[in-house]
Amino acid sequence: MNYNKFIDHTALKADTTKAVIDTLCQEAKQYDFASVCVNPTWVHYCADYLKDTDVKICTVIGFPLGANTSEVKAFEAKNAIENGADEVDMVINIGALKDGSNDLVYRDIKTVVDASEGHCVKVIIETCLLTDEEKVTVCQLAAQAGAAFVKTSTGFSTGGATPHDVALMKKTVGEVCEVKASGGVRNYADMMAVIDAGATRIGTSAGVKLMHNEESKEDY
Repeated sequence: MNYNKFIDHTALKADTTKAVIDTLCQEAKQYDFASVCVNPTWVHYCADYLKDTDVKICTVIGFPLGANTSEVKAFEAKNAIENGADEVDMVINIGALKDGSNDLVYRDIKTVVDASEGHCVKVIIETCLLTDEEKVTVCQLAAQAGAAFVKTSTGFSTGGATPHDVALMKKTVGEVCEVKASGGVRNYADMMAVIDAGATRIGTSAGVKLMHNEESKEDY
């Protein structure tokens, strides 16, 4: 099986240059990845670069901390879609979840889902900061809010995707949502482990290396 369409080919570092984005887009075209995942400032450029391909444009919202207000996240999502984004990966309000403010977490997700007007929304829950009980709770909230995916990690915190977390998330959402594994997928074995656990999308800066079964030192 060819796993290229599992991969969101990713460049989200603060020092990402146009040359990096050009390489990202060219590789995404060459390998026909599912998407390029870039910061919002690059969405319009990537949408133009990849307009004659079926590679989607994915961007991040409230990234990487999730601590923006819901109104800001909604504006960011709407603006990204206007600029050509097909998919938006939003970070939850992690502190609110840990406080038990589930209504706030739900409204935060729902606000972005509504602002995205039918576009794919992936909800980043940042598993490395959560208990298993909190992971289950937020996955349930994301499913109820209409998200298309629940996603493990930003890749910018203390840890990334694990097969345990992916399996727990998939068990929780069932067929209502898909699961995206991000962070720490550095080789083919890592990729197969999270796919076997239930992931249908992989967020990684190592997409090309994964296609060639080579090791990457990048966390995201």
